[in-house]
Parts: sequence; structure tokens; C-alpha cells
Amino acid sequence: MIGILLLMAGLWGLGAVFRTPRRARLWAMAVLWAAVGLGLAALPAGHPLRTVLGEDLRVWGALTLLALLGLGYGLLVSRLKARAESTQPKAPTTPAFSSEELNRYARHIMLREIGGPGQKALKNARVLVIGAGGLGSPALLYLAAAGVGCIGVMDGDVVDASNLQRQIIHKDKGIGLAKVQSAREAILDLNPYVTVRPYQRRFEDQTASVLQDYDLVLDGSDNFDTRYLVNKKAAQAGVPLISAAITQWEGQISLYDPAHGTPCYECIFPDRPAPGLVPTCAEAGVAAPLPGVIGAMMAMEAVKHLTGAGLTLRGRLLIHDALYAETRVIEITRRPDCAVCGAHQ
Repeated sequence: MIGILLLMAGLWGLGAVFRTPRRARLWAMAVLWAAVGLGLAALPAGHPLRTVLGEDLRVWGALTLLALLGLGYGLLVSRLKARAESTQPKAPTTPAFSSEELNRYARHIMLREIGGPGQKALKNARVLVIGAGGLGSPALLYLAAAGVGCIGVMDGDVVDASNLQRQIIHKDKGIGLAKVQSAREAILDLNPYVTVRPYQRRFEDQTASVLQDYDLVLDGSDNFDTRYLVNKKAAQAGVPLISAAITQWEGQISLYDPAHGTPCYECIFPDRPAPGLVPTCAEAGVAAPLPGVIGAMMAMEAVKHLTGAGLTLRGRLLIHDALYAETRVIEITRRPDCAVCGAHQ
């Protein structure tokens, strides 16, 4: 019997060398083993061939039983494992780019600093823009054009004719429409492959919890109360903030991320101006292209932050004077006694 087992092992190894399919080798072993059993049963005791085959039919039967038990156990384990794997929820996978998206974002993907991984990061990003006005308009359009997958827009106002001089996301036929709805239509007209979440409300304490659903927030609001509140809530939530402001011919922008060592907005501007000291755009006016310039910078900083490209305005403040075509960038540092982010230090 030992000789038969060695013969079967040799045949199995030889089949493996010649890459014979595993199923064919198993069938060959089964046929050989059955032939041994038939020989033991048919040949008379003392026959030379029966002696070679092992002589005792009971040994053959015991080995056959053990082989069948092992095979049955293996099949049972395989089926149980397959059933368990089929009932386990599969991990969510990021959808691949469609051919239309690849064509749309081709100029981005060609950039060494963005490429495929950067474009995928943009698609997976969630960005909230507060204010669908002068700054929010170009920022929203460029975020959508860049392929940011989920864009939230928060604004409680409606479109007015006086907005159209600079708020390029809105149209004349949209006068009287909620700004978030007007912005949503324009964004989806530009890029149907993004998701837009409109919030028709002002940013207040009661609505600040929405920040937790986003990776980055852009503040283009036009009043100091909102700017300081957005800064405070973003710092508390650990969400990076790109904040910008404009008036007449000048604008400023920075990326505030105190959770990662940068100053916050209140570090740089600890005291709110007295009411009426800093006029609004409605009171002092604003050059029409200026919010386009600064708003586009907001989108550009968002793209760099989300993809890791280049050097962002983290820890730096950019000041742009459109009247004299001058731009300055100054270093900004954290204030140890800052009421908002001092605890992060």
C-alpha cells in the first residue's frame, strides 16, 4: 500500500511539473485508487498482484474513508467561507472618472502638481462657501469647474438688480430668486458632475454645525459679525478656513488653519471695527472685477490646499490693491492670548 501511495504522489508531482490542471490530476488519482480497491476485492488471497496492492481490503477502505472525510470537510469550509464573504458589506469605493470627466479635467490632470491623484482628491472633497455674492460667485464657479465633488453654498439673500454688477453667478432673469438656488442652477449648468447643497439661511450659531460636514470652508461674507463667527466655529471644528474681504479697490485673503499651527482670523484682527467705521460695498462702492480677482484667488487656494500643490497662503496674508496694480504678501503669526485659537497652541 505504501508503494501505491508513493506512486500517486509521484504522479501528482509529475502532473504539477507539466502544469496539468488540478481537477484532471484529482480525477486520475481517484481512478487509480478505485482500481486498487477493485483489485483487492477481485483478486484471491495470496495473489502476487494483490500483495503489491496491499493485501488487506480493510486498510484500503479505512484510507478511503479518511480521504472522503477530509474532502468533505474542505468543501464545507470553502462553502461557509464563501457565504460569509458574500454577506459582509463591501467597503465603499470611490467611483472612477467617466470618459466625459477625464476629458473635462484633462488640463488639470496634465499638471504635474495635480495629476490624477489630485483630481481624485478634488472629486472627493467637500467645500462649503458662505456667501453667494461678489466673492462667492467666482469662487463657486471655479470650484465647480475644477471638479470639487460636493459644494455647499450658504446665503440667506435673494438676487437683486444691484448685485449683477459684480456677482457674476447670477443672471438678470434670476432677480428675486434665492441666491443659493440661482447659484445652484449656474453651477450645475457649468458642471453636472458635482453635487450642490444649497442652504438658504444666514450663518449663525444655530446653523454652524453644518461645518462638520465639510473639509474646507470659504468665507465670502460681507459683514464682520459673520466673519468673526465663521472663524470661531471653523477653529472649534478644526476645519481650515479661506477668508477674504474687499472694499472699493482693495482686497485681502488668507488661509487660516489653527488646528495645524497657523493663526486664525481673530489673531490678525483681534478687535472688530466700530459700526460704520468700515463702510460696506453698498455704502462705499466696489470695482466690478475686484471680487472676481479675489474670489478666483479663493478658489485657487482651495485647489492648492485640497491637492497639496504649491505653497498656499497658510500663515500669510495677501493684500491686493487693484487701483495701483500692487500686491503684497506679509507673514502673519499666532497671538498667544487669542480668545479663539489660543487653546490650540
